[in-house]
Amino acid sequence: MENNKRNIIVVECISTGTNFIEDIINRGYNPIVLETKIIDTGEGKEYKKMVYDEYKRIKYDFEIIYEQDTYEETLEMVRKLDPLLILAGSEKGVILTTKLSHDLGLLGNPIENLDAMTLKNEMHNRLKEYGIRYIRGKVVDSIEDAIEYYDSENLKEVVIKPTYSAGSASVRICADKEEMIESLKQMLTDSANYYGEKENKFLIQERINGEEYIVNTVSCEGKHRVTLIWKYSKVKTSDGAIIYDSSETVNELRIGEAEMVEYAYQVADAIGIQYGPVHGEYMIDENGPVLIEVNCRPCGASMEAEFLNRISGQHETDSILDAYLKPELFRVQYAKPYKLYAYGAIKLFIVPNDIIAESSPIDNISFRFKSHYKTSMAEIIDNRLFPKTEDLHTSCGLVYLVHEDYDVVQDNINFLRDIEKRAFSLILSENKNESKEKDDETYLDELKQFLDLVSTYGTGLIITDQIIEDSNILQCKPQDINNINGEFDFVLLNLNKSYMRESDDNIVKLSFESLSRVKSGGYVFIPKNTYEQIPSKRNGMEGIIQTLDLKIEVPPYGIKDIIVASKR
Repeated sequence: MENNKRNIIVVECISTGTNFIEDIINRGYNPIVLETKIIDTGEGKEYKKMVYDEYKRIKYDFEIIYEQDTYEETLEMVRKLDPLLILAGSEKGVILTTKLSHDLGLLGNPIENLDAMTLKNEMHNRLKEYGIRYIRGKVVDSIEDAIEYYDSENLKEVVIKPTYSAGSASVRICADKEEMIESLKQMLTDSANYYGEKENKFLIQERINGEEYIVNTVSCEGKHRVTLIWKYSKVKTSDGAIIYDSSETVNELRIGEAEMVEYAYQVADAIGIQYGPVHGEYMIDENGPVLIEVNCRPCGASMEAEFLNRISGQHETDSILDAYLKPELFRVQYAKPYKLYAYGAIKLFIVPNDIIAESSPIDNISFRFKSHYKTSMAEIIDNRLFPKTEDLHTSCGLVYLVHEDYDVVQDNINFLRDIEKRAFSLILSENKNESKEKDDETYLDELKQFLDLVSTYGTGLIITDQIIEDSNILQCKPQDINNINGEFDFVLLNLNKSYMRESDDNIVKLSFESLSRVKSGGYVFIPKNTYEQIPSKRNGMEGIIQTLDLKIEVPPYGIKDIIVASKR
């Protein structure tokens, strides 16, 4: 540690909060991460592993200190470091950040507002006190209490959630009283919040149906400014879990969204925010905006500073530091209108059922999208088990998209949804290839039936495992493809044996190398004996084709079991 630099402490530095480290260093200060205590449960150990995986993403050296057995010991340890600021790097860091800042006399939010800042029931109680729209709810610790509240309030659909958690962990939507009872039976018996802490009390809330948003704000001296607005797309699983599909930036406000921003300012005032971020989640229904919950820390989803800078010309952790360290600069930004320079989106992959995966072919696909910024997939080691997605934590990965053209982003995110729905093996591959290898003569007979069809398309290239002796079409084996120069009027793939022996990752790479040999206006042909070896078979090959911006053609009459596509 350099003694001439003031320390800035980040409590629980994960996700988008990891950007604090670079920002602190770039401002000439010394970053220190205060790691909070981990619950000694299976879920707690899993959370700890996630925290250390997050540290690996940080490109700079930083010091780590650890929460002590008692708060008093932690306070004294931090006091000796004489920090200039203490900041929350995640939701779990908000409580300790607020307490330490208060006791050390540092800039922060009033400690009397801590419950309203962190407990999902108390933030709505605070809104009720201030006469602001809130969601009806009650904390229960038994099914009997839940039934009594449900009946007394004449509820229909309800949401069940822990009072303190993150990432939609242990959140359930229930269509009626029976679903509520069944969900609570399971949750009261075996449920933990996002941090691995066992839960025995849950908040029952009236379900609000509408469009869901994120409004991220930063505050300085009690004044709030919007940094970025996102719109959520979530889906409900068959067992009532709420899972994230995607988030997209709101670049220009539509009807009702300006009122939501005004409401977000009221919420920040009501819970007493003086400094720093509020990651607020809101719903707009026929009655206008209403708070889902506030999180007084940077937005999640592990967004890199560069990604956010491309969208809005700023990134949240840097804006947070301005609010504390440069109030005059905050005031300049405060006076500027909300303006974004590009459209951003994040697609989170939903695992449809438990999968033991050997590879992730999407890594070799998504980077070809025009709006692609980054793909972040969970690491696969030794045939990793991926459980069915039930919350944010059990998504298997995500893709970040950014582009100045809205339609480009929409085309790419819709294509990812198609792959997820129709060709999931291109995202996580189990490498379950059940095809039986045929003899060479059978493969040749199957190939020859397509030669008359393709030969009318001009000068072609056949990339094949079995060379046809009496054909005047240029042929090459897959290992020799790099020796072929130029582009062709058509390309025919006959790679059944090669694909059968390759990993799914390499199959995707080889497909891209092969199909890239067709010229503009040319055609590609992939027969069944080849596309059946692809992850998700025909759907998977059509996904690969579309990734290269090839157009899938209407199949010609009289010919079946062949994919025909053209290069635009």
